[in-house]
Amino acid sequence: MSKQNSFLDKIRTRRLTATFTLLVTLTCGIIAGSVLARGVSGKEAPVDSSDAAPLKIPAPVDLATDFTKIAKEVAPAVVNINTETFPKAGGNSGRTGGSDNAPNFQDFFNRFFGQQGPGGDDGGDGGDASGGGGIRQALGSGFIVDPRGYIVTNNHVVDKADKIFVKLSTDPDGGPGDLGRPAKVVGVDKDTDLAVIKIDTREPLPTVKMGNSDGAQVGDWVEAIGSPFSLAHTVTAGIVSAKDRTIEGGPSGQFQKFIQTDAAINPGNSGGPLVNMDGQVIGVNTAIYTQSAGYQGIGFAMPSNTVIKVYNDLIGPEHKVVRGSIGITFQGALPLAVSRVYGFKNGVLVNSVQPDGPAAKAGLQQGDIITSINGKPIKGGDQLVDIISACKPGTTVQLGYLRNGKQTTTTVGIADRSKLFANILSGGNNGNAPSQPDQMQGRVGIAVKTIPPAVASKLGISGGVQISSVKSGSFADQIGLAPGLIITEVNRKPVTSPEELKAIVDSIKSGDDIVFLVRDPRVSGGGSTYLGGTLP
Repeated sequence: MSKQNSFLDKIRTRRLTATFTLLVTLTCGIIAGSVLARGVSGKEAPVDSSDAAPLKIPAPVDLATDFTKIAKEVAPAVVNINTETFPKAGGNSGRTGGSDNAPNFQDFFNRFFGQQGPGGDDGGDGGDASGGGGIRQALGSGFIVDPRGYIVTNNHVVDKADKIFVKLSTDPDGGPGDLGRPAKVVGVDKDTDLAVIKIDTREPLPTVKMGNSDGAQVGDWVEAIGSPFSLAHTVTAGIVSAKDRTIEGGPSGQFQKFIQTDAAINPGNSGGPLVNMDGQVIGVNTAIYTQSAGYQGIGFAMPSNTVIKVYNDLIGPEHKVVRGSIGITFQGALPLAVSRVYGFKNGVLVNSVQPDGPAAKAGLQQGDIITSINGKPIKGGDQLVDIISACKPGTTVQLGYLRNGKQTTTTVGIADRSKLFANILSGGNNGNAPSQPDQMQGRVGIAVKTIPPAVASKLGISGGVQISSVKSGSFADQIGLAPGLIITEVNRKPVTSPEELKAIVDSIKSGDDIVFLVRDPRVSGGGSTYLGGTLP
């Protein structure tokens, strides 16, 4: 036993000795490393660098590309636009949006996608900025198209601004308080979100070259120039991703057919040019699609051909764009079931006719299908709008249309669109009639009630039923029927009561098309829509 203990003691002693030796070795290494380090950086042992060759700045190499050339040519004509909006009575500045200088850089472009700016306003070029006395400031871009100082930008950049300032690339930097040269609004067009402003100048200013946007093709290289996040004259490059993009539905989007690009566009780029590889402006940077208030690779520019037409109207004597109208509304895209039920492939199905408007006076009715203008076939609503809006108020056109399968022609006058639809106002549903559910929940998925007298009087209708509820996931839900809408027709048959609606629906077999003509009581003077599909 004593021998075993002695053996164990020797093992323990050797382990301690080995441990001590290891610690001494590590300590010496650390000390040596410290000494060496001191020798490198300290005065005791300086490193001899006499053999090191000094670096030389090489002669500049011209690596000019088309991008470089275009940027140099166009940039002098691109300007920064600063605006100031004073507080209004009630604490509302009246401006939509604010400035790109806000911490979260909320983008003015979000107005196209249902998002709101930091101040609760819908849109604007950024968020609120700090300003003395509550003054709200905003920043955008623009470009000079006339050496006398005429500048194109977006309407939302200058909308409701009390003061507008413009800075050229050649203007000296006067410090934080120097916003630039004062500018005045020549004219604005809200339908295309374009504006023309002017600055005074004693000398001719550099201008851009305008191009033909119809010549732009998907895949073409483009450059976007502007002042994102207050970074003046920033150039980004990308390609044309798509053309004729519509990003806002309804009448407000009829005149907004955008060029889509993946060139980086951010807050502050609004109003700046989109330039092709020939240095020509083919668009005005107007909007982006974003879920983070920043660039995500999808930007939109108003085509230059539209810009030129609007510009020429805005610099005219009236300083506004006058568009023709015949006083009808229609849907841009219809379910296939609607065209089958109403018996047409090409043409425009009339949703509603403005009372006392040119179309009403010419005898057009809801449900008519416009097939031609001045003898030329019409394929759809976009073509109809392009032709009619270009007509001067006071002139006339020959319209061909189908009614109950019969072709008819009539002469229709052209009115000023802005005046014709000036009285279409939104309102609420104040009816208090009790709900009278029908028995269609199992098949269509809606419950209806008689129309409240106040609603019927407001809309000027005597028939129809109002949807009181829609079953989630039902056929009605899938085709877009919603509570509050008023059904006036089903498959071209008038509906005057819940019982009549049930009888019509019950007569339609599964697998057949069913189309509802509905009215929105919140919209006065219009709001008719065709909704339909194949009944399961």
